Amino acid sequence: MLHVALWEPEIPPNTGNIARLCAANGVPLHLIGRLGFRLDDRDLKRAGCDYWPHVDCRRHLTWDDFFTAMSGSRIIVVSRHARENYCQFRYADGDCLLFGSESKGLPDSIRARFADTAVTIPMSTPHVRSLNLATAVGIVLYEALRQRNGW
Repeated sequence: MLHVALWEPEIPPNTGNIARLCAANGVPLHLIGRLGFRLDDRDLKRAGCDYWPHVDCRRHLTWDDFFTAMSGSRIIVVSRHARENYCQFRYADGDCLLFGSESKGLPDSIRARFADTAVTIPMSTPHVRSLNLATAVGIVLYEALRQRNGW
């Protein structure tokens, strides 16, 4: 099983779309730290459609809570600052794909701690800083699932 974790997500429709991806693939979704919305937000619910009952959503108020809950799992940091292409990385059962917030990404301390398991999504031009969070999660999650499931 894989996991998806979001560090302090800010935009409800992004989190709702990611929740739908997780529901479609039986992947737990971890929400860490301060959220930029309430979990009963109308836009969050609408983006997740009627799939919320099928989302294994786990709330962690602090980084330490999340890290304790994920003991035994390898944390894969997805960041524009990483050097390894997400397609070249070898994913394993139990891996947790960790994504930062839409406006700030992940704190330097977290990126540094997991530098050995950090991946990036390459972009062809320098004109864009980052991809939409839900898009990035979909890209990396489906590559990890392809590798694990032999698709």
